[in-house]
Amino acid sequence: MNPPLPQAPINWIAVFALIFLPLVAVVAIPLYAYHHDFSAAAWVSMFVLLGISSLGITAGYHRLWAHRAYEATLPLKVILMIMGTFAVQNSVLYWASGHRTHHRHVDDVEKDPYSIKNGFWYAHLGWMLKNYPAAEPNFKNAPDLLNDKLVMFQHKYYVPLVIVVHVAILTLVGWAVGDMWGVVLLGGLVRLILSHHVTFFINSLCHMWGKRPYTDENTARDNFWLAIATWGEGYHNYHHIFQYDYRNGVKWWQYDPTKWLIWTCSKLGLAKNLRRIPSFNIKKAELAMKFKYAEQDLAIYGHDVNSDLVQMKQRIAQEYDAFTHTLNDWAKLKEQELHAKKAAVAEKIHQMDHKLKVDFQLLEHRLSHHRECLETLMRNVKKRNAVSE
Repeated sequence: MNPPLPQAPINWIAVFALIFLPLVAVVAIPLYAYHHDFSAAAWVSMFVLLGISSLGITAGYHRLWAHRAYEATLPLKVILMIMGTFAVQNSVLYWASGHRTHHRHVDDVEKDPYSIKNGFWYAHLGWMLKNYPAAEPNFKNAPDLLNDKLVMFQHKYYVPLVIVVHVAILTLVGWAVGDMWGVVLLGGLVRLILSHHVTFFINSLCHMWGKRPYTDENTARDNFWLAIATWGEGYHNYHHIFQYDYRNGVKWWQYDPTKWLIWTCSKLGLAKNLRRIPSFNIKKAELAMKFKYAEQDLAIYGHDVNSDLVQMKQRIAQEYDAFTHTLNDWAKLKEQELHAKKAAVAEKIHQMDHKLKVDFQLLEHRLSHHRECLETLMRNVKKRNAVSE
């Protein structure tokens, strides 16, 4: 049972945008289609403009400003800000600050602005319909944004900018395709509603539906199907444990167009310093969860192979400690390099860099081996259980 929500005044602006506009769409779209029909260009504009506004949120509001997962040039910042403004999800400052609060207090019913523990509808859009205390803006966690002139300009003139961006884009597209009202209704109204719910799915369904391959310390899930709907944001379990990575879909086959957009911008000189979590850390988190799931399965099947798990954990811990020792030696040499630019130190740095690379590759190989051993162990346990039944 969900905990009772505190009394809070209604947010009429949110009610207008999230309740009234969809009701208008339910009436206006069929009515217009019956009398005039929509051109193919109007339907195409809806999907293209949906992509533009959604990527403005995922690549701009989320990964650039909320998490500082990469750095962008001023032209790219302006473009992403226009795209995000077109999505009408409040200013960068408000959005990013609230999202940082969500990460810090995830699942806390009193502090997480859109905690799934308050229920699906609350996390999806209910938290915006009233001015709940948890969602009250507090910009103390965003000093970097408060000092960003572009961010503060948008925050100060947000409503006029929303109007100007919509009038400019919809007028231009409507004129270009020769279907002004079709573009306004599909590329404007329906696109806006879809764009809202694409983001809202991340706050709701991505905390309910899917797998947790990296951590079970919060409700965030990885879900391939939601990744398609949310432009790569569906790999939410990974994101919550490694929030500063510019990638959400970290594996090569995972659908994450936001990641590809950021990477492409870096190749064009529009973005730099893309932050990536080392693959060792990722594999270590995956293996830790595999152990946890294995122990849960063993408790269900009733087989005693805990000694095998303990030995595997000990081997991994020993290898990790050895690698950490190498990392510490490397860090000390780097510190020496800052204070003394000597040839001898430089040579040691070069040798250590090579050693670190070799050790890292060996450790990655061992982690993969341990993962395969663990999976083989669990398959054998399940086979024995099936035979005994």
